[in-house]
Order: sequence, then structure tokens, then C-alpha cells
Amino acid sequence: MAVRRSLGRDFAWLWAAYAASSLGTRLALDAFSIIAILALHAGTVQVSVIAAAGVAAGALLAVPTGPWVEVRRKRPVMIGMDVLRCAVLLSVPAAYALGVLGFAQLVAVAVVVKAADLVFAAASGACVKALVRPGDLVVAQGRFEATMWTTTALGPPVGGAAIGALGPVTTVVLNAASYLLSALGIRAIRAGEPPPPDRSAARGGVTGGWRHILTDPVLRPLFLNTVLVNALILATAPLLAVLMLRELGLAPWQYGLAFSLPCLGGLLGARLAGILTVRHGEDRVLRVAGTLRVLWPVLLAFTPSGIAGLGWVMAVEFALITCIGVFNPVFAARRLGHVPADRVARVLSAWSITSSAAAAGLTLGWGFLAHAAGTRTALALAGALLLVTPLLLPRGGAQRPSTKSSATDHARSDASAS
Repeated sequence: MAVRRSLGRDFAWLWAAYAASSLGTRLALDAFSIIAILALHAGTVQVSVIAAAGVAAGALLAVPTGPWVEVRRKRPVMIGMDVLRCAVLLSVPAAYALGVLGFAQLVAVAVVVKAADLVFAAASGACVKALVRPGDLVVAQGRFEATMWTTTALGPPVGGAAIGALGPVTTVVLNAASYLLSALGIRAIRAGEPPPPDRSAARGGVTGGWRHILTDPVLRPLFLNTVLVNALILATAPLLAVLMLRELGLAPWQYGLAFSLPCLGGLLGARLAGILTVRHGEDRVLRVAGTLRVLWPVLLAFTPSGIAGLGWVMAVEFALITCIGVFNPVFAARRLGHVPADRVARVLSAWSITSSAAAAGLTLGWGFLAHAAGTRTALALAGALLLVTPLLLPRGGAQRPSTKSSATDHARSDASAS
């Protein structure tokens, strides 16, 4: 199997749409935390509340949308979510210009954006499954992963410089514009979209998605592992921002640099994912990369001060992100491969809702822990807990997905590629 090959013009438009929104998101990396710290003078707890409240409430709002997305054509849903995110994000610079931007508005915008993120993700998973042949899923997911890390390498330093030169809400405006570009890219896809399942297929709501995950011997351990790992990593992000911007006194551009250059490791990992999968198989890549990716975060608790601290964070993040870059495409392809076409939206919604809820709870908890025990102590505890998560990775060989819609999936992939 060749790692580099054409996946068709329609996939290219989807890929371009993803690249646009990903660049905007990375330009605005931690934008709300930075706005809260620099413009609203927020502390550790408030910064964590913004992150946690947005994720938790967004996940709650997303619960009824999984079945709703399942029975609708996916591309119009994706375009609608892009337009919604653009509109609500533009309210932040408008309020800032009028001098009325407050903590409550940041929380409210974070909630709406997160809910739209989850709805978009549920619809986009089904869109990818319809556009890409089953055997090309690792390649397709690898390209998304490589794009994400490339934009993350470019976005934060540019965003940090823009904030320093033009003010703290600049990157929010750029992020809003990126969603409009994403909507245009999705609109350009010309392939006919497979008809959604009838409304009876969505009975049981998102519960059906959780049921499928927890009864599948391949998906269940991946679900438990990825939810916990992602939640622990996300819980420390606001704390690391406080540590670097306040306790270590680094400038916003230095903070952006610390998370941009290491993303070259993610690009490297994403390009290696397909090669390693061909040579060693998906199971081994998932286990080894899934284990290696959690060995590094505990070192952030020992970040020294000054320029040495900047180099320390960059080295740790490079190792972490390289391993994540290998793991994520294989994981995403494995997940899509084990979900029938008529359950993709509900399964991805259930997965995202659980991940968001876990991240929200741990983010809030770690914010209070850092307030009580110190930022470094909280970072150390999160890193220690990550070290035990490899116990939740799948063991043994993977079972082939057995679904009634397998033949339909191949037919749809063939039709979309022609």
C-alpha cells in the first residue's frame, strides 16, 4: 500500500476546508485564556473555569444533536456550524472594542463554540467515511493529522506576535474568518452525498453510540484510554499558560513559540503513521505509540525559569507531540472502521461528549488543585496519572468490524471516488 496517493478532488476540498479552520484555530490557540489573563486579569481558577465551563456546557448541548445529525445530510450541518462559530466569535472583538467584554461573555462564547465543534466533528466523521475508501482511512487521517500539526507549528508564533502588536482579540477575528473559508471549501465538494438513514435509525439517541462503543472489544479500551489521556493533557493546558505567562514571566510570543516548533514532531509522526502501520500493523503501533505519548508530560512540573524553561517545555512538547502524531491517525482510522455508516454520528457524538465532559471536570478540578497546592504540584500529579493509562490500551489482535452496512460502505466509497 502506497502511503502517498490521490484521494480525489472532493477529499482535497474537504482537506482544504480543514486546513483553513485548523490554521484559524491554531492562530487563536488558548485565545480565551490569554484574553482572560491579559485583558481581564484573571487568575488560575478563572482561566480554568473558562476552559471547563465551555467544554462541559458545550458537551451537554451536544447530547441531543448526535441523533439529529445522524438523520440529516452531513455537509449542510458542517457549513451551518462553521457559520455559527464565525458569528459568535466575532461578538468578542465587538464587545472588546466597545469596552464591555467580560468574563461571562467569554464563557458563553466558549460554550457555543464547543457545542458547534462537537456537532461539526460528528458530521465530519460521517463525511470522511463516505468520501474515502476503507483502505485509505489511515492515509486520509494522516493527512488531517499532518495538517493540524503544521498549522499548530505556524499558528501560535504568528498569533502571539499578532496579539503583541494588535491586541488580545486579534486572533479571535482571524479564527472567525477561517470558519467562513472552511464553509466555502465544504460547499465546493461536488460528489453526491449518501442519503442519511431514516429517522428510526436514530432511536435511542446518543445512548446507542455509547452502547456500540462499550460492547465493541476494540473500541472499548481505545475509548477509555483516549478519554482519560486527552482529559489529563487538556486539564494542564490552562495551568501551563499561567506557569509560563505569569510565574515564569514569558512573553506571549514566547508562549506561542513553545507550542509551535514542537509541532514539527507531530508532522513527522503523522507522516510516519502510515509507514509504521504497513511495517508493524495497527495493533502494535497503537500500543507502542500510545504508551510513549504519556511518558513526557510529568517533566513539565520541573520546568526551570527563564530561557532554559522555554527550551525545556519545547523539548518535552516535541517528544509528546511526535508520539501523538503517530498514534492519532491510526486510532482515528481504527475507530471509523469499527462503526457502521448509520451510527457514525452517534458514536462520534458519544465519544466527543464523554471526552469533553471528562476534560471539563478535570480542568476545573486541576484549576482548584493548582490554586491550593501550586501549579507545579498539579502538573506533576497529572503527569503521574498519565503514566498508568497504557494499562487501558487494547491487548491482543483486533477483530474485523462486522456490520450489516459493510458492503454499503464500500459501494459508497467507490461511488464517491468515481
